[in-house]
Amino acid sequence: MTMRVLSVRGTLPEHCHRQQEITESFTTTLVGNTVDRGVVERLHRNVCVETRHTVLPLEEYGRIEDFGQSNDVFIRAGVELGGRAVVDALKSVDLTPADVDYIVSCTVTGLAVPSLEARVAAEIGLRPDVVRLPLVGLGCVAGAAGIARLNDLLRGRPDAVAVLMSVELCSLTLQRDDTSVANAVASGLFGDGAAAVVAVGREHPLAQTDDPAAPEVLASRSRLYPDSERMMGWDVGSGGFRVVLDSAVPDLVRRHVGDDVRGFLADHGLTGRDLDWYVAHPGGPKVLEALQDALGVERDALSVTWESLRRIGNLSSASVLHVLADTLADRPPPPGSYGLMLAMGPGFCSELVLLRAPGGGL
Repeated sequence: MTMRVLSVRGTLPEHCHRQQEITESFTTTLVGNTVDRGVVERLHRNVCVETRHTVLPLEEYGRIEDFGQSNDVFIRAGVELGGRAVVDALKSVDLTPADVDYIVSCTVTGLAVPSLEARVAAEIGLRPDVVRLPLVGLGCVAGAAGIARLNDLLRGRPDAVAVLMSVELCSLTLQRDDTSVANAVASGLFGDGAAAVVAVGREHPLAQTDDPAAPEVLASRSRLYPDSERMMGWDVGSGGFRVVLDSAVPDLVRRHVGDDVRGFLADHGLTGRDLDWYVAHPGGPKVLEALQDALGVERDALSVTWESLRRIGNLSSASVLHVLADTLADRPPPPGSYGLMLAMGPGFCSELVLLRAPGGGL
């Protein structure tokens, strides 16, 4: 063990809407009569999302005039949501912001210089010597990659406390002049939210626990796939972020992820049969079905992920952290059992993180 996850907390904006309300708003307020409403309704039904949270009331999105205005909202709301997630995660294990030695932040839905974690530091009282590492541009994979980077940092400081903060306000990226299928799918799939993870190195006193909700991080692996840059990401223009989302993403998952997982596990003397639990990013129903095929598992193995998709949609990098929080709270892993966290994102890339629940004599 290099690192132990002590707590995971997710936060959501106050505005919660059923999918039908968002469909109505998107087709009437945001893009008007420039899209086929029947097509949008079908796409929104097919993503298996029932409710989502947004940082603004739906009627306010039509009043945003340009990227600068939406980015101002991103910074203001992102600092509040991210700071709240960090404080909640620290409080749950009797730590304070002054105890934090490292903070890693991730986002792909806005730009901030100084970065979000620097602004949060001033708001919640992180120490002046806190080490900051902002991750920008990793997209949906960044939640899993952020945990892996915490592990890397704590390998060098095994007595330290590290925090991961994810903030994603996807609703602010929807384009009113984009009539593409990708923009319509994104308008039905992505939601807003934040999350925070508190972790400690193996020599920290809090690392010595048998709490099943405090898994060990054993190893991680990053994978970047060639010739896949246009599979997922943003085209950045005067109106902000225009989504790039290729329908071939599930095929790429089926082609590569199974072998990646098997090779990763084999390097640690394990096989898929040794895994008792999965923490997967809810990329969408077709991606999840492809992931089940690649892993050779039934839908129930990813049931927490499916439920997160239904309840709050895809929160980009924050989603896999919400799934981790839900898993540890509602389905604590058996003592000593192995779990796998995995996510995919722009690049096209994937990140694998090997976890183990404490106890069990392993």
